[in-house]
Amino acid sequence: MTGHIDPTKEVFAAFRDNNRPGPIHMLNLVRLHAQAKYPDGRKATGAEAYASYGRESGPVFTRLGGRIVWQGKFELMLIGPSEERWDHCFIAEYPSVAAFVEMIRDPAYREAVKHRQAAVEDSRLIRTAPMQVGTTFGEIPG
Repeated sequence: MTGHIDPTKEVFAAFRDNNRPGPIHMLNLVRLHAQAKYPDGRKATGAEAYASYGRESGPVFTRLGGRIVWQGKFELMLIGPSEERWDHCFIAEYPSVAAFVEMIRDPAYREAVKHRQAAVEDSRLIRTAPMQVGTTFGEIPG
């Protein structure tokens, strides 16, 4: 089974077209290959390749106003497929949809993302709108 690595053109177009004002939060769940799968055959672990992605894309991310607002270590799938595990779980905040799109199009980022593509076995990237925090389940703060 092939994992989810990159967005489809159709989904990315929908993402870009929903250009509401304000920040976006991107929930990232990432599972790495034990050994990275570089097209040129170079050797690295998935963790090493993903770290290269972070080092090389980081300056673009921060220059455009991105920041990590939450990070956690996966421990157990309580509800969901028991075989799923995630090596990286974090939420990245971008000041706008345009900032995220600009990052994706930046030449330095486009070079760095090759490491992500080699490193990642499967992933989820879920766009959310930041909200005020509620106090109970199901509460939608005003």
